[in-house]
Amino acid sequence: MSAGFGARVAIAEERYFGGTCVNVGCVPKKLFVYGSQFFEEFQNASVYGWSVNNTGFDWATLRDNKTKEIKRLNNIYVNLLTAAGVEIFEHKAQLLDSHTVRINDRKVTAQKILIATGSWPYIPNVQGRDNAITSNEMFYLDQLPNRLAIVGGGYIAVEFAGIAKGLGVETTLIYRGPLFLRGFDIDIRRFVYEELKKKEINLIFEDDVTEIRKNSDKLQIILASGKVLDTDEVLYATGRKPLVSGLGIENTYVSLNERRGIEISDKFQTRDPNIFALGDVTDRFQLTPVAIAEGSSFARTQFNQEQHQVNYDAIPTCVFCQPNIGTVGLTEEQAQEIYSTVDVYESSFIPMKLVLTEKKEQTYMKLLVDRKTDRVIGAHMVGPDAGEIIQGLAVAITANATKSDFDRTIGIHPTLAEEFVTMRNKTRSIG
Repeated sequence: MSAGFGARVAIAEERYFGGTCVNVGCVPKKLFVYGSQFFEEFQNASVYGWSVNNTGFDWATLRDNKTKEIKRLNNIYVNLLTAAGVEIFEHKAQLLDSHTVRINDRKVTAQKILIATGSWPYIPNVQGRDNAITSNEMFYLDQLPNRLAIVGGGYIAVEFAGIAKGLGVETTLIYRGPLFLRGFDIDIRRFVYEELKKKEINLIFEDDVTEIRKNSDKLQIILASGKVLDTDEVLYATGRKPLVSGLGIENTYVSLNERRGIEISDKFQTRDPNIFALGDVTDRFQLTPVAIAEGSSFARTQFNQEQHQVNYDAIPTCVFCQPNIGTVGLTEEQAQEIYSTVDVYESSFIPMKLVLTEKKEQTYMKLLVDRKTDRVIGAHMVGPDAGEIIQGLAVAITANATKSDFDRTIGIHPTLAEEFVTMRNKTRSIG
């Protein structure tokens, strides 16, 4: 975009084009989610008249086809940059001062420098940490383990628990807190917990790993509670930290916060007036669409004389656990702190696709409404294609739609999404 506005632009990338999302994040992860769902699809097929026999799964096929798609996307990004006239350096860049970076043996100067190096998986300093892997390595395993222990309670941990279980792996999730997915609406968290239990994922809460031991061809996990678990692989999904190591920040006036994220203004400017930063490296919203919006805003403001601001008020997001989570706006806990009275509308049911089967997986939907203004301030869902459905609701909530607007909207029948416009009776009020 900056080049399109007439700026002379160079980009330095030492690993892969497209960043975390395209290479070791959302894109390959969702492909793995799709792959892991076929087991249940085969189970449910018989009630629809299909005989599915001799099913089997080959890890290498999924892994290698995923990698082929990622390489295709890498090439698309390179072609887009080249077509825009961007000079590409496929090496690490290190800041030498406010206007200069070193790339290999070359010094490159620029009027403005933008840091968008993203984040990197973090493994705490637990004894035997070298025996664990992160999500980066999970996408490229030589063999799929028979048993997998996942440590963590966020997006990545819960998503990979569903992927592994769906691919036939005996799966254990260990989280030090009382319930995973901290920061999401409490009803969503409780609902997902119940659904994952039905899938026979072993969930261990309020415990933590103190040591990982390697014994011949297996690993042993020692927990703080004294429990010992045998497993074939340990996946640490305990968060990601801004990738600032080796950038040469000490050669500039750029400052870091307590979590080592780069501190910026609302115009993405660091404390060094010529250096800017956005995306995960600022440790504010670790979401790809937010980084894309920030990049667009930066380009418009710096090189197209626009005064553009990113709207952070109602950021929609999705967790590709199974069933999916989709959410936009405030959680019940947040709404309670801001508004005097909040009306809560809820619905839970078995989706139509499963009514003929013996599977009892539930779908859950929830709307939060400010009683004073009738404005919908939060929408949450657990169920098939939750992200696809919530994206549409995000438009409505960003546009300040009211509950009356929802009620007078005609639904599409029979769909899951229509439930959001047919919830007429509130289940409770808070405040």
